[in-house]
Amino acid sequence: MKRAALAVSTLSLLSLTACGGSADPDSATGEPRPTAARAKQVTPAERLAKLMITKADVPGLDVKATSRDKGDDKYLFAKSPDDVTVEKPACAPLAYTMNQLSLGEPQGDLTHYVPQGSKFTYITLTTYAPGKAESAFAGLAKGVDSCGGGFTAKANGTVTYDSVTVEEPVAKAGDESLAFRATMPFQGITHTLHAQAVRKGDVIAAYVAVDGMAMVQDRPGDAKLPAAVVKAQNAKLG
Repeated sequence: MKRAALAVSTLSLLSLTACGGSADPDSATGEPRPTAARAKQVTPAERLAKLMITKADVPGLDVKATSRDKGDDKYLFAKSPDDVTVEKPACAPLAYTMNQLSLGEPQGDLTHYVPQGSKFTYITLTTYAPGKAESAFAGLAKGVDSCGGGFTAKANGTVTYDSVTVEEPVAKAGDESLAFRATMPFQGITHTLHAQAVRKGDVIAAYVAVDGMAMVQDRPGDAKLPAAVVKAQNAKLG
């Protein structure tokens, strides 16, 4: 009870501080002292770290940082969207999404992944200034509609996607949701990637499922997005 009372009391004080207009003036300068809200603002990185799922959110599974988050980008397809060249500009958002790159004009992004045997689910969270998330999501939706016949993307290597097909989202959430699958040939074998994006306010969550060992083992890959992971992350978006 004491902890709950303290939490309520703290929230009340913060509300008063945020909504009370001007702060008390500094006796030495006559200038208003900075309120707690002004003195400490949550950064995009801090916000995304709180929104990203953890092991506690997906019992029995693990959630890990990617090599990009660890600063190891030697084997990445691209370090940033600027490194990617797409023959059809409208298809660029698809290439970004499937390679864990941010869409549009982000303030910050964070990617973690959930391993399940040879299959991996990548989660990329991106935060935007007001209004920018909507335009970024619209660009992705346009790409899904425009790139059914496939496209080629170049960065640290060349990747060809044979087809892009609209799918039903594993779990709809937020203000907007869409899903698609893309086929990718490699040494005569077709691999299928499944992706979904959800926009909640000024945050976009992008999910991509891949079979990481399929290419190494010379077999078709077709990893589905796990509903438990998608639902858990959607829930943290609010």
